[in-house]
Amino acid sequence: MNYISVQNISKSFGDRQLFSDISFGINQFQKIAFIAKNGSGKTTLLNIIAGKEPMDSGKVVMRKGLKVVYVEQKDRLNPEYTIEQAVFNSDNPLLKIVESYEHALKNMDDTDAYQKAFNAMEQHQAWDFDTQYKQILSKLKFENHSLQIKNLSGGQKKRLSLAISLIHKPDVLILDEPTNHLDLEMIEWLEKYFAKEKMTLFMVTHDRYFLERVCNEIMELDQGKIYRYKGNYSNFLQKKEARLAVEKQTLSKTKSLFKKELEWMRRQPKARTTKSKSRIDDFQIIKEKATQRRNNHQVQLEISMERMGKKILEIENVSKSFGSLKILDQFNYVFKRGERIGIIGKNGTGKSTFLNIISQQLDIDSGAISVGETIKFGYYKQSGIHVKEGQKVIEVIQEYGDYIPLQNGGQISAGALLERFLFDRKKQYDFVEKLSGGELKRLFLCTVLIQNPNFLILDEPTNDLDIVTLNILENFLLDFPGNLIVVSHDRYFMDKIVDHLFVFRGNGLIEDFPGNYSDYRTYEDSKEKENVEKIKKDSPRKKNKPAKLNFNQQREFDKLEKDIENLRDRKQQIETLFNQESLDMEEIDQLSNELKEIINQLDIKEERWLELSMILEE
Repeated sequence: MNYISVQNISKSFGDRQLFSDISFGINQFQKIAFIAKNGSGKTTLLNIIAGKEPMDSGKVVMRKGLKVVYVEQKDRLNPEYTIEQAVFNSDNPLLKIVESYEHALKNMDDTDAYQKAFNAMEQHQAWDFDTQYKQILSKLKFENHSLQIKNLSGGQKKRLSLAISLIHKPDVLILDEPTNHLDLEMIEWLEKYFAKEKMTLFMVTHDRYFLERVCNEIMELDQGKIYRYKGNYSNFLQKKEARLAVEKQTLSKTKSLFKKELEWMRRQPKARTTKSKSRIDDFQIIKEKATQRRNNHQVQLEISMERMGKKILEIENVSKSFGSLKILDQFNYVFKRGERIGIIGKNGTGKSTFLNIISQQLDIDSGAISVGETIKFGYYKQSGIHVKEGQKVIEVIQEYGDYIPLQNGGQISAGALLERFLFDRKKQYDFVEKLSGGELKRLFLCTVLIQNPNFLILDEPTNDLDIVTLNILENFLLDFPGNLIVVSHDRYFMDKIVDHLFVFRGNGLIEDFPGNYSDYRTYEDSKEKENVEKIKKDSPRKKNKPAKLNFNQQREFDKLEKDIENLRDRKQQIETLFNQESLDMEEIDQLSNELKEIINQLDIKEERWLELSMILEE
């Protein structure tokens, strides 16, 4: 069943043509990934399909009554809403029933209102929906639903937009880089969710494992043309390679024919017959095809690294905390020459803080960090670079250097380096504010590399980069002879370039895992399977247990959820207060005692909540 039909659409910005006369369809239950180079109009195309941006020509036809939800890079949430209000801001009838029930929970003393809401939940079998929406929010790390959106970070807002889109269950879900701002645990949950749900997806993503496991079709915009490939990312790579080989062979034959026709043209007298004029017209067509050049500039990153001494970086008994939030706890590590370390862990466990510590941009509480005299860090941060108003691309990189040495003893200018990073000469003199998000990331990489580091620190370098640029970066890093530390949620990227992992478990615990991400995942999955089997063995299913909670149990269960949410919220507030230097010792003691009591109450209530939830699962 066809849901959306894109017919002969075109879009330009000034003299820059993004795409022209392209057509394709989106059918029910297709899960399509849209791939193209940065700056070629991926987000613009999504905006056009979603009706957020006009097209120059063509049309987008949608099935009548189709419900389409678009999760953009920038959120469009009402900043004055709470998380709960944003979720319930919908005409979904089941959500309205759940909203009434949640409202009744806030006033448990009004037994009649609670009974009415409870009956509505029973009548419409809304319990599963209620559980599912809470599970989605929980998996995306939203425990306190009373927080106002204006107090959330940019990443949290993006995650909330994604959560709301999943809760609303649209006919077609359009996603622009859905895995950005998600940690690995969230990404893997989202993969499984999409894989099992019967959904129609159209997405832009650079996460190749996500493509591999979620999508059943890949659509590529290349040189202004649409190419479609059935299957996942591995199949796409094989089919694209075959297509390019055929194109290369065809181009070679066309060039050969062009050479023959050119010789014939030169031999012809000025007076032409009708037959020769027809051949001349054909010659012009052949000439056009033969002189085509694929705009696939391959970046050659043959930068010469500065010499490294024996001593690289030594970390001895280093500790770092923010109030009660422990990042490092007497951490020790001696870096060896050429080590390639990946860092993984949940959001908030201190991965970026660790990078700031080893680069000596953040003070430690105790311990010592010693950096070798020959070490020169190149630090690629999530925050990017500060660009002055009115600066051009070439001017930004020239602030860091005019040239860098090459392995062959030569040198390369700043302009030539930019060209190798897919900024042609014309683009180099564009104002920086005209660049796309991915182009800004490429420019930042240039500013890091032109400083000729021998110890690269990369914090989420793959965000907003297209797959072409990712392959270029990976190839460079594979050849890079210096030390490398990278924080990334791109598992494909991590598998290719790192030798072992630092796994941030939280509360200052860091594990050194010998292997790449796939090795780690295999290890964790085997442990999880063993634990599940042990639980099943030790806790056999009880017979004759009620299949669901009765009215009083359900009421207790709901109250426990609210109490736990409030306690967790207060716990977080206290932990935040500990970061304030203005606190005196008396205030610290009071807050510490309150925190201890909250943790005790949480243990009691969570244990009872678990007992009731086990009844629900029977």
